[in-house]
Amino acid sequence: MKQFLKPVQMTEKIWWIGAIDWGIRNFHGYRTSRGTTYNAYLILDEKKVIIDSVKAPFREEMLARLSELIDPSEVDYIISNHAEPDHSGSLEFFVEKCKPEKFFASTMGQKALCDHYGDIGIEITPVKTGDSINIGENELKFIETRMLHWPDSMFTYADKEKALFCQDGFGLHLATSERFDDQLDEAIIVQEAEKYYANILTPFSVQVAKLIEGLPDLGLDIDILLNDHGPAFRTKKELVIDLYKKWSSQKPENRAVIIYDTMWGSTEKMAKAIEDGFISEGVSVKVMPLSSNDRSDVATEVLNAGAVIFGSSTLNNHLLPKVADCLTYLKGLRFKNIKYGVFGSFGWSGEACKQMTGYLEEAGYEKAVEPLRQKYVPGPECMKQCQEFGIKIAKSIK
Repeated sequence: MKQFLKPVQMTEKIWWIGAIDWGIRNFHGYRTSRGTTYNAYLILDEKKVIIDSVKAPFREEMLARLSELIDPSEVDYIISNHAEPDHSGSLEFFVEKCKPEKFFASTMGQKALCDHYGDIGIEITPVKTGDSINIGENELKFIETRMLHWPDSMFTYADKEKALFCQDGFGLHLATSERFDDQLDEAIIVQEAEKYYANILTPFSVQVAKLIEGLPDLGLDIDILLNDHGPAFRTKKELVIDLYKKWSSQKPENRAVIIYDTMWGSTEKMAKAIEDGFISEGVSVKVMPLSSNDRSDVATEVLNAGAVIFGSSTLNNHLLPKVADCLTYLKGLRFKNIKYGVFGSFGWSGEACKQMTGYLEEAGYEKAVEPLRQKYVPGPECMKQCQEFGIKIAKSIK
């Protein structure tokens, strides 16, 4: 296996020794339609340092790439920037293979790793913001980034390489053979970075905004962002930092998202008329039937939207399952500054609108209009009401 899996040089002394997961399509509820990577790195300085590891099933791939560069027994230090299992799942394996002198993690990382794995075979040295270690030509500086996106998260900065190891920060789920941003289509990078932010980092936007605002004060001369998923940013780092600034602001834009599911097409007809109302007001609108759109794609569209409009038929005195699933998912992401409306067709009870309102109110969305309900099939009068419904919400976000 060793001869076929090659490491990739990222800077003069830093090598990528991670793994590519071409097949993954679901990441705890997030659809990863383009796969992902688990990025791990080796610094070849006077001290040989591994930073992060890979998901457990890929540990042999990481070992093979490491072994192309040095004998694993030559590794002096291991650093864990993030204890989530897709980055820590192979750490115990590498402690056994490498027998490093020291193992470093944040204070919360030390606790998290012990909670996950118990005794990993080495004492974990906790570090905090301001701490550093010398490994030869490089000084490694530690920066705690709690809740980006776990309590244990931290960044590590290599000063001579001008490289910031930023774990899940500035990451994206994208499986490619290319390791750098400038080797890929910028549109795809932005699309996947936005999806990643929307589905993973949105709940922590306050912390992201503080980090972005405070980056200049850290005094770090950064040439490359080495994340734990996707390509490294060496030419587009300012682009992704600016995008994080925009996304973390949660400033609503002049656009809306209509999300619905339907039984016999009546709620769908209402959705199309509501869509027409937005178009007539010159407001951009995206229509997302849940029969063909995943919850994580919906979340990506909701990021920075001015309004969301949910529609559902009533089934057995409840909203449709896919709508309930999507609302539950979005509630956990804690989007801010969004207005909402709800609509739906029903046969004899019609509880769906009330239930959707409950979800959205609990999530902190602001009601733009009263619910719009239609018994059975919408006729011309209802279609007119739907258009006016869309117009009213459109005007509220312009």
